Amino acid sequence: MNIKTCLFTLLCCLCQFALFAQDTTEQKKLRQHVYATNGGDGPILSFGNVKMDGAHVNTAPRFTLFFNVGRNYNYDFTKWLGIYSGVDLKNIGIITKENGTKLKRRVYTLGVPLGLKIGDVRGQNFFFFLGGQYDLAFNYKEKQFINGDKAKKFNEWFSDRTPLLMPSLFAGFRFYPGIGLKVQYYPNNFFNKDFKETVAGVTTYPYRNMESKMFFVTLTYSFGDTWPTQLNRFGKMLN
Repeated sequence: MNIKTCLFTLLCCLCQFALFAQDTTEQKKLRQHVYATNGGDGPILSFGNVKMDGAHVNTAPRFTLFFNVGRNYNYDFTKWLGIYSGVDLKNIGIITKENGTKLKRRVYTLGVPLGLKIGDVRGQNFFFFLGGQYDLAFNYKEKQFINGDKAKKFNEWFSDRTPLLMPSLFAGFRFYPGIGLKVQYYPNNFFNKDFKETVAGVTTYPYRNMESKMFFVTLTYSFGDTWPTQLNRFGKMLN
């Protein structure tokens, strides 16, 4: 093998190595900008504002832990600015109390958020977030209590009692290692005013004259695929 052949072979190897190194660097940069996180809403405390025929209906805060989970996909433009979307499952609802009767009504929803992150989004130390979300209500459940005793309950899949799609707005903040606080507001009615039911041959519209708005406060959580390591580091910081 002459010197020219050796130099040509060496040059080809160096080019291939450079291309491989370039691809690896680009992939690393991409991973820094695009990544997935596991999380969603934790415990949710819901509040309702309900009126019937213009008169306020007494409501009670509603607290729930299950099931509120999700997964987000993030894109960071810089270390201080990013966006995210994903999918989450949550349990939201309203409790009303009137004349000795308590009604607990909730829906399970599948939601898709679109949010903006401002702050230390790359280091995950502290940042603010805000955005909007659409939830699809796929299961409705209602419980009725009279003077403290359970009178009836039922649930319906894809019920017409609530809108199928529920838009909302949210804002909050998050700090290390991935815990945060969020407020989420639903500007539309929780109940479907056009819902009708027929009992003993009589058709009624139980929500026609009802205004029902809802918002909730929740502890959020969001951890990367290496969240056990992050929690371990956080524990060492506290010690």
